[in-house]
Amino acid sequence: MLLDATTLLLVTTILTSMVGSLFLLSWSQARHVHALAIWGVAHLAGAAGSALLGLRGVIPDWISIVVANGVMITAYGLIWTGTRAFEGRAPRWVPIGVAVALWSGGCLIPAFYESLPARVIVASSLAGGFCFVAAREFWRGRAEPLVSRYPGMALLMLYALAYWIRVPLALLVPPQAGPNPLQTPWLTILCLVGMLFTLAIAFVFMSLTKERAEHLQRRAADTDALTGILSRRAFVARAEAALAARSGAQSPTVTLLLFDLDHFKRINDAYGHAVGDGVLVGFCHTMEALLPEDALFGRMGGEEFACLLTGVTPDQALVQAEFLRAAVARISVPELPQLAVSVSIGLAAAQAVPDRARGASTGEPWTGRLDGLLRRADAALYEAKRNGRDRSEIAPSTLRRAA
Repeated sequence: MLLDATTLLLVTTILTSMVGSLFLLSWSQARHVHALAIWGVAHLAGAAGSALLGLRGVIPDWISIVVANGVMITAYGLIWTGTRAFEGRAPRWVPIGVAVALWSGGCLIPAFYESLPARVIVASSLAGGFCFVAAREFWRGRAEPLVSRYPGMALLMLYALAYWIRVPLALLVPPQAGPNPLQTPWLTILCLVGMLFTLAIAFVFMSLTKERAEHLQRRAADTDALTGILSRRAFVARAEAALAARSGAQSPTVTLLLFDLDHFKRINDAYGHAVGDGVLVGFCHTMEALLPEDALFGRMGGEEFACLLTGVTPDQALVQAEFLRAAVARISVPELPQLAVSVSIGLAAAQAVPDRARGASTGEPWTGRLDGLLRRADAALYEAKRNGRDRSEIAPSTLRRAA
């Protein structure tokens, strides 16, 4: 079955216009996602370029060749700058202008304008180049765990290759302009590829936007709004996962630390809640700077915080707790010389029992012991406060050993 390039261009124009409108509609509902607006304009520009290409022979050639391809190059440039905006980088307009100027300037040279292979080489190189750098922008942002990122990169790279393969072919098998310049195999193939790319990239870009919104919502739910550390729910979930992962390890010793800022209500009453909030934030910054990288640290509520240390003995954990307590005591605010900050710490250490011994003794899964650690650490914290505050206390070991 023969495919008519003019019909394909018309279908591509309609399809790309619909996709561009969908992007703009999505942007109207999420104005902070500027990439959606840029991608929308890019697809509308692509639709306009396809329409002008489809009018070859009806409108002057300089419009259907020079202007149409210039608009298409602009559209691919906007796809690239939209990916930059999506990755949180500043949009760049100058390279798009340079690419369009290079194309337009070349068309002012008669020898270039009259050479179909030369026009194919330049236009394809520029369009493919923008697809390539758009894929590179997604690669640079790969630290953000978005599932659709890699399909997006693959699509952009495949489309770049679809354009770039025309460059050697234009040199080896120069295209010939017939009576109807639209009826060429390469234009037909490019139209088909363009239609598929438009549908696929619209799906992927929308998926990326949705995945990021969900990722941000999950992160907000897992993060304490004031201090920026783990919320209670997130800390408990990750602590249980860490305890489960340590079960059966060569050195599975774990220690839970509970922190409670001393006389925090007095600080709020004497200096106001703004200063109290500042003390909480300062305490968390101090802890994050001094705790090991693999430590879990979260806010349990109010002025109470928790930390899970893995792979350390109870004595090592106690030394670490004393070091942290001394660091907190050095927190000061020059404008408030009377402000004193101290913390009491309760520790509870336990050790994972190998699966065979656990089954023979208690049958209790390791992940179920976090509540027990919390209760023992809380009792040790109460003891530290009863003994005068600004001190560390460790709960007696209740480790069960296999017979």
